[in-house]
Amino acid sequence: MLLIYTVAAATAATIISILLAAAVSLGPLTRFVDRLVSFSAGMLLGTALLHLLPESIHLGGEIHGVSLAMLLGLVGFFVLERLAILRHNHHHEHDGHDHPHGHDAASAGRGGWALLGGSFIHLLADGVLIAAAFQAGTLLGLLTALAIATHEIPQQISNFVVLLNSGFSRAKALLFNLLTGCGALLGAVVAFFYLAQSAAWVPYLLVVAAANFIYIALSDLIPQLHAQAHDHHGGLGAAAWQQPALMLIGIAVAGLAANVLHAH
Repeated sequence: MLLIYTVAAATAATIISILLAAAVSLGPLTRFVDRLVSFSAGMLLGTALLHLLPESIHLGGEIHGVSLAMLLGLVGFFVLERLAILRHNHHHEHDGHDHPHGHDAASAGRGGWALLGGSFIHLLADGVLIAAAFQAGTLLGLLTALAIATHEIPQQISNFVVLLNSGFSRAKALLFNLLTGCGALLGAVVAFFYLAQSAAWVPYLLVVAAANFIYIALSDLIPQLHAQAHDHHGGLGAAAWQQPALMLIGIAVAGLAANVLHAH
């Protein structure tokens, strides 16, 4: 039953997120994504600091090992991003069907395939982290999948637009995004069976998941929120209170889930 939950959560967090992202990117709801980024930042930070780290220690993670795993995780994600293996870019370009031609088209096309390769590895890692969270508890697994989904929807919208601007048709962009989403299912299934036999790794994988969430929130989402705020006629305006409010709501959702988790 736990395997079914793990696969279902990985599917919901990635495949369904990709479908939702494709639908939103084609309609008038694109503006809603900016608000989702604020909520996602709070959700990721709340899940990492209120759930994953405490649970890793509760499961027997030695404090120095936990600290080292966090440090290596943060540095590792930075290095992977520098190598373009992970691409966290939520700056949404509106698709004006401005597709490049000639040499530019070839370069853009290669960029689209590179994006898909990086996305597959990213989602493979997400699947591993979801499986590790489910090994620690069903509710923690569900919360981790939800946190990943709130991040994946704006990420996949960005991917979809980049692929369109790289010369992909809408159908081809959606198809290949869905294929990369299978990376999460592969990662979840392989990690599930491995961790079932090697439970000692679970606390430290939870720390890596926390490092991933913290890195995404602080290096990607929050800087984007600053950029969004100043995009509006050079001033903060409503974003000055909307962004912190939505971030606090995301943290509150994670906090309420913490109470449910600890009650079981």
